[in-house]
Amino acid sequence: QFSLVESGGGLVQPGGSLRLSCVLSGFTLDYYAMGWFRQAPGKEREGVACISSIRSSDGSTYYPDSVKGRFTISRDDAKNTVYLQMNSLKPEDTAIYYCAARGWDYCPGTVFVPRDFGSWGQGTQVTVSS
Repeated sequence: QFSLVESGGGLVQPGGSLRLSCVLSGFTLDYYAMGWFRQAPGKEREGVACISSIRSSDGSTYYPDSVKGRFTISRDDAKNTVYLQMNSLKPEDTAIYYCAARGWDYCPGTVFVPRDFGSWGQGTQVTVSS
């Protein structure tokens, strides 16, 4: 029985920072690309970050323009954990954030969609408001 469990969401003021964590169990992330997605009400699920395997790929990271320079994805394979550091948060960043595992060791690129990933967490709410 595998699982991905996100944590770290909450309420933050515009311009603030938040770090999300995702802990995996039931499988190891060493050979898999990992991603973060978000979904706001009435919107499609949007990829915000992807990181390739360090063990079998090059560990490259990818971000869409909407978050580039503000969000940073990282991984700690020994802890089976992936992180999303979010800085300079804006109200439009408000969404449920999901971590996901991809059944390949590389990210698709700067454009990636939910169908590129096969395993998902339950999500954690991030609200950016004054």
